[in-house]
Parts: sequence; C-alpha cells; structure tokens
Amino acid sequence: MTLPVYPYRLAPDGLMTRRQLRAAGLRPGGNDPVAEIRWRRGRRFALLYDRARARPVRPMTAARWRALDAAMRARRTCPACRLDRGYVIPRSLGTCVPCHSA
Repeated sequence: MTLPVYPYRLAPDGLMTRRQLRAAGLRPGGNDPVAEIRWRRGRRFALLYDRARARPVRPMTAARWRALDAAMRARRTCPACRLDRGYVIPRSLGTCVPCHSA
C-alpha cells in the first residue's frame, strides 16, 4: 500500500511528523504513518502520523534516567585511558583526542 504524498507545507491539519508529535508531548504509539510529505524535488521526505491516534509520551522514571546517564557516560569514557572526558568520543577516532594524538 502506498501512502498519500503531500507537497511541503500543504499537509492537511491533524497530520504531524514525529518531531512535531514530540514537541506536542505525543508519540506515534505503534501506529503506522498515514501519509508523507516531500520537498526538494522529492529527494527529501518525512512520514506523517495522525494526531488523533497518537499517545502521550511516557514519563521518564528514575530507572530510565539512570540508564540514560550510564549510556552517555559510556560514550564519554575513552576505551584507552578509561577517563570520562566530558565529551562524546568521536567514532572516527575511537579514543579521546589526547590518546589519539599520542
């Protein structure tokens, strides 16, 4: 099944992108997209979801905050020197800048 395609800024009211849903405190909630919007001569597109079928965003619990903190700490920790560098270690380098330079 193909989705209806709308030009940029001409989608009907009630259809929103994921970012627009999130800004409104909503999430798709397992619903499939109902349409898409295209711009830049069809090279760029975004899926549209029905706002009426969207669900509220689940609140962040203490456990989810801890898990997010642990994941971000792992991204900031250099695998070579094991120090939390305070920034996300670039994948292109694989290590922190001082370890990569050495």
